Amino acid sequence: MKCMKCGNMEDKVIDSRPIKEGRSIRRRRECLQCGFRFTTYEEIQEIELLVKKRNGLIEPFDRNKLMLGIQKALEKRPIDQAQIEDFVDQIIEECSTEKSSIIPSYLIGTKVMNKLKTIDEVAFIRFASVYCKFHDAEDFMNVISELKMNEARSKDIPMLSPAASQ
Repeated sequence: MKCMKCGNMEDKVIDSRPIKEGRSIRRRRECLQCGFRFTTYEEIQEIELLVKKRNGLIEPFDRNKLMLGIQKALEKRPIDQAQIEDFVDQIIEECSTEKSSIIPSYLIGTKVMNKLKTIDEVAFIRFASVYCKFHDAEDFMNVISELKMNEARSKDIPMLSPAASQ
């Protein structure tokens, strides 16, 4: 590796350790000419993912775009940045296992919504409101009603209508 300080091409590896569950390697290096120490990362070269948008355009997958959408949904929620990073990594890994390297945007959105539903319902509704293009309060109410029905089913508690509970 080229030293960032003096430009020398000769260095030695001081320390090497796996990161990101063994999918990357972090190496500490020292320039043999000037002694400057620096860090490099090696990652597996993965197939470049492409996203097919709703309008038919195909563009390169942008991790930062996915990250920003998830961060906005989780804003002021009790989820820390490390959990968000893991969340994004899981979505990318799931997309990487698809048969094609061209992933429809709706598939990515669906994967995000399914994961958000299990992590934080408020973030799920925030994300769904943008992704599903909610038009009015009724759209919100429908999603909230569906969440409550699914929650009741998962607890094996019969849902009572407001009139039946009086």
